[in-house]
Amino acid sequence: MTAAPAQPTRWMKYFMDVYGQAKPPVLGSFAVKEIEDKAREVMKDHLPAYMYTFGSAGTCSTDVANRRAFNRWKIVPAMLKDCTNRNVETTIFGEKLHAPLFVAPVGVQGILHADGELATAKAAAACGIPYIMSSASSRSIEDIAKANGPHGQRWYQLYWPRTDEITISLLNRAKAAGFTALVITLDTMLLGWRPHDLDTAYIPFFYGVGIQVGLSDPVFMKRAGYDAVHETTKFPFEPEKIRNAALNENDAHAKKAMKLGKEWLGETNSGSFRSWEDLQFIKDHWDGPIILKGIQRASDAEKAIDMGIHGIIVSNHGGRQVDGAIGSLDAFAKIMRSTKVLKAQAKGDLTVLFDSGIRTGSDVIKAMAMGAQGVLIARPFMYGLAIAGQAGVEQVLMQTVADMHITMGLCGYSDINDVIGKRDELLEPVDD
Repeated sequence: MTAAPAQPTRWMKYFMDVYGQAKPPVLGSFAVKEIEDKAREVMKDHLPAYMYTFGSAGTCSTDVANRRAFNRWKIVPAMLKDCTNRNVETTIFGEKLHAPLFVAPVGVQGILHADGELATAKAAAACGIPYIMSSASSRSIEDIAKANGPHGQRWYQLYWPRTDEITISLLNRAKAAGFTALVITLDTMLLGWRPHDLDTAYIPFFYGVGIQVGLSDPVFMKRAGYDAVHETTKFPFEPEKIRNAALNENDAHAKKAMKLGKEWLGETNSGSFRSWEDLQFIKDHWDGPIILKGIQRASDAEKAIDMGIHGIIVSNHGGRQVDGAIGSLDAFAKIMRSTKVLKAQAKGDLTVLFDSGIRTGSDVIKAMAMGAQGVLIARPFMYGLAIAGQAGVEQVLMQTVADMHITMGLCGYSDINDVIGKRDELLEPVDD
């Protein structure tokens, strides 16, 4: 019996072209650790910027726990399954996606590359991957939307401002710019304790970088006594020069940047904590799906269901907020044993996504087998950005999906949607 040939896909074409064209990868390697190390080398003259991306809270134990959790869950492949033709397309909130991978909302990308978020938004659109924009971006909502293009799929992530009028302004701007879903980050009402940043007093926002959403907001800027502007931040970011210009040279531009930086940080990471009841305000002012990012407890996932929230992202902010916390995949395993969560997901009342610790395509498979309908990737694309801008981000996104596409077939599955929730048949916990 002659086997039928496989139908071509963009992911397998990418894989085969690597061999067929015999060209070195844009990032010098497809190995994630090699990419990470190269990004550090590229940023060696501006190491605090690299550490801002690489580092985590406290002793970095939560970041370590994220990876250990993935290492504890092992894949058990099934054989003699017809996986010749494979599909990784899925549908989330009624929107068809080329793959269940999302570009996570990562702020201040302009500290790693001159093009910042514009490069990442373009890369996401080119690869057909949804882009989630951070409130802490170094470009405006409108400029990022333009870079992502008319066919780009994009969501907006909200660091919840302290004042209602600015919150409403941001929501209206995001909706007008074509962002279709709202991600509310719950775990960063104030910045975590991050020694790698504290050691060098490295906080870009205080120097006017990563506040471009605020600088382009008419409500915030009017309150501060200025007109809204759409800035392109300078690269490399050199905070000591800005500080010296403001404090010792009486430079008006530098003084304004530092003044507005502190004011914007006071809005978005003010230390004013929100409650479950406060979510009604967002629901009243956002027309579209609302997703809560930062869920780590089953009880919080269940509260989200009670509140009529459309989705959750199980995430610990890549270990950047709380030291000594549970690995995100371990938290996810517990959440996905909640009968209430499983029923809401099955009925289509709750969309469940995963974040924190994703590095490879097999990681995506593990998270989806645990119950995720989609997965966010963060640090790896930032390393790609630091090394090669848009092309670097594209490599990370393409290799992650291609790896997932191949691994899925080798595990005995031909459709990514059939992997969701298959923990008991696909994964086995082992002692690490």
